[in-house]
Parts: sequence; structure tokens; C-alpha cells
Amino acid sequence: MTEPTGSRGRLRVFLGYAAGVGKTYQMLTEARAMRRDGVDVVIAYFEPHGRRDTIALAEGLEMVPRLAVEYRGVPFEEMDTRAVLRRRPRVAVVDELPHTNVPGSPRAKRWEDVHELLDAGIDVLTTMNVQHLESLNDQVWQITGIRVRETVPDWIVQRADDVVMVDLTPRALLNRLARGVVYPPERARAALENFFREPTLVALRELAMRQAASVVESRLPADEATVPDMAEASNRRERVLLLVGPEPSSAALVRRGRRVADGLRAECLAVYVSRTSDLSELARDERERLERHLNFARALQIETRVLEGRDTARALLAFARANGVTQIFVDRNARSASRFCLRRSLVERIVNGARGLQVTVVADRTLRPRL
Repeated sequence: MTEPTGSRGRLRVFLGYAAGVGKTYQMLTEARAMRRDGVDVVIAYFEPHGRRDTIALAEGLEMVPRLAVEYRGVPFEEMDTRAVLRRRPRVAVVDELPHTNVPGSPRAKRWEDVHELLDAGIDVLTTMNVQHLESLNDQVWQITGIRVRETVPDWIVQRADDVVMVDLTPRALLNRLARGVVYPPERARAALENFFREPTLVALRELAMRQAASVVESRLPADEATVPDMAEASNRRERVLLLVGPEPSSAALVRRGRRVADGLRAECLAVYVSRTSDLSELARDERERLERHLNFARALQIETRVLEGRDTARALLAFARANGVTQIFVDRNARSASRFCLRRSLVERIVNGARGLQVTVVADRTLRPRL
């Protein structure tokens, strides 16, 4: 990693598509090379998973002792961010970026700990799999049948200084799994029967390669991008607007909109239209769900607004035109602020009134996912 241009540290993400492809191995290999070059490197957190080759690479590198945290009478160990900050190395190695810290830890997520280190001017090497990207959560569920619970906001990876795709063919990974390199025999057998199926691995690998390519392309100068100049100029003017609500499917709508906006390099906005400023038309549980969806959007760095108006379609379209929106995403189950409006009529009125705007109606994928 090169010297940072400012006081903030640099972030390098080693991205893979499944356990065992070699992310941590590659990260530690680079850390050892840095140490040989005289760089002050420490391991802030390392998860060996019993893999002998990876453990051997960590030997000889300084490790910062972990933080002991007790939760419900059970002891756990987390990265001791304060100890790393006191040590102030040039580079910190932090395994498993999507990890959720034990309740009672100073921060909820390991990526938040990493940003504490970056803010202090410490460079960070870290690892994650593509299925932990928040905007891909629904797509990964469709591919694998598994809902990934530990996620990382997309902007973390997008703002990384380097994203290194660590690749291994699915066939080679399955061979490693069968040999017991990735997991012990009992766990390996269970993995082969579930997540580690070749079609699933192929699809996840494609997602990872696309993500890595997208990050690289987003940093190219305009004259080196793969899209024509006119299309690039048009993309810069795109603004995406999401109509969210208390419906559970709004979370999927937010992910879908964020993903599209990222692909267009567009600004993304999310709104809810309320009849009153205090959301009194919603029951308590509905207000709580709506707030969760708005907070979720904010976590993905989407600007949120609550608009006041008795006519949801009219208020939404007026806001869109006043703010230069080019695309609107609406949930098929979207509910009008007016109780007497049918759900279907709201979507129809938005589509019919959106002259000059692109409207995408997002279906709620409640069917059994492909396995």
C-alpha cells in the first residue's frame, strides 16, 4: 500500500465469494512482505479456522491481544480497537470485516472498528466475501436459499483504496473442501450438501467478479471508461428516488434501488409520504417498521425525507420533478397515505403521472428461492 495522501489511513479489501478461496492467506502474505520491507505491521484480528497453512503465515507477525467481552455469562473475544490505536502501527491486519461484535462491545460492527483505525491514520488490510454486501442480500438469498445476516454497507467497499479479488475456481474450492483444507470432515460434509454446491459457487463467483470490475471501472477517468462519453455524461445526471413505507418488502426495495444507483453512479433518495407531520396515520408497529426502513436507507448513505401530503402519487411526483429525479422505484405493495386509495391504484397513478420519468415497480419475491 502506498503512503496516504492525507491523515486518513488506506483501506485494502481482499474480496472473495466463499470461505476457503484464500482471502486471509493472501492478506497475510502481503502483510509478511510489508514487514520484510520494514513496514510496521500488526495483526489486530485473525481468525485461523484451524487452517495450518494460514496459521503458519501469521507466525512471526506481532498480534495485538484481543478484548475479552462477557455476554450472558459466556466469555467472548473481539478485536481490541483501543489497544490497536494505542499501539499505532503503520498497517493493521483485520480479518472478517462483516463480523458483528458481541453485545457490550464499544461498536456493533467490525467495519465500524476498522473506520476508527482509518480515521486515526492507520492503514488496514481486511477480508470479506461478496455475499455480505448489503445491496446483494436479496440476490444472494435467491441464489443460495440462505439469508445472510451479517452485512457491510456497499459504500465501505466503494470507498476502499484497493479491492483485490481473490479467485479460485469452484471445482478447485470443492476439492479443497473434500480434502479437509477448509473445514473439518463433519462440517465439510454438511457444507457440500448445502452452501457449497457447484452451481451456487459459480453464481457467487460471478457476483464477486462483477463487483470487483465495477469498483475498478468506477475509478477510471471518463476517457477510459467502458461506456461511451455521452452515456457517461447522461449517467452523471441520473437521480434515483425510492418510495418506502412500513411494508416489510421496503427493505428489498431499498437494496434494489441502491444497487441500481451505484451502477449508474447516481444520487439516491428515499421518501415516505405522510398525511400528517407526526405519522399519525400509522399504527405504532407500522411507525417502527417505517423508521427501521428509513434508518436502513441512511445506513446505505441514501438521503431520506418524509413528505407531507394527502395524495401520495401527487406529492411523490412533485418532489421528483422539483429535485431532478430521473427514475422512481416503487414497491408493488406500496400503500397510499390516503386510506381510501387502493394499493393498485397508487402504483397506476404514479406510472400514469410520471411523464418523462422511468418508473420501476419492484415485486416482492416471496416465492421459494432457487437452490
